[in-house]
Amino acid sequence: MKKRHSLLALSLFTMPIWALSISEAKMNAKKFHEPKAATVDAAKKYTATITTSKGVITCELDPTRAPLSATNFQQLADGGFYDGLTFHRVEPGFVVQGGDPLGTGTGGPGYTIPAEIGLKHTKGALAWARTGDQVNPQRRSSGSQFYITLEATPFLDGQYTVFGYCTGGMDVVEKIRRGDVMNKVTVTVK
Repeated sequence: MKKRHSLLALSLFTMPIWALSISEAKMNAKKFHEPKAATVDAAKKYTATITTSKGVITCELDPTRAPLSATNFQQLADGGFYDGLTFHRVEPGFVVQGGDPLGTGTGGPGYTIPAEIGLKHTKGALAWARTGDQVNPQRRSSGSQFYITLEATPFLDGQYTVFGYCTGGMDVVEKIRRGDVMNKVTVTVK
């Protein structure tokens, strides 16, 4: 009996460590070290294609008004960072949000990026999530978590970095539910 209790106690301690190890491995597999300097060419067109379990979403990135953000999104997409991640937050009539390797809203690539605030939150705006002003007065953007607005949300203007707009697939965005998968994210340059 004493041996059984010892094994049970041991399993209670090792199970969380094992689960933590899996979470850390998942997080580290999707971790980059730092954002890259802006390398986008403002004269070119950057089109993001987000292939989801519900269909395809197409967004035009804005390398002129948000060059660091456009570069970051492109580099994460090119590196396969988003492939297989889920949309972890869905607020009907407001936003769908994804880009967290943990799927909880707390993960990222291991860095934040400077704010590039200026574009408007119209319907279909592609923008970076971020932590609140209390802990982030510079309004630095998440290194990977993005959201797409389901409606115009002007109350977010001046607070979050919009770095593009959806040009196709808003019907797909509206079908997204919590847990839906981003199968593949690519950025093409023309």
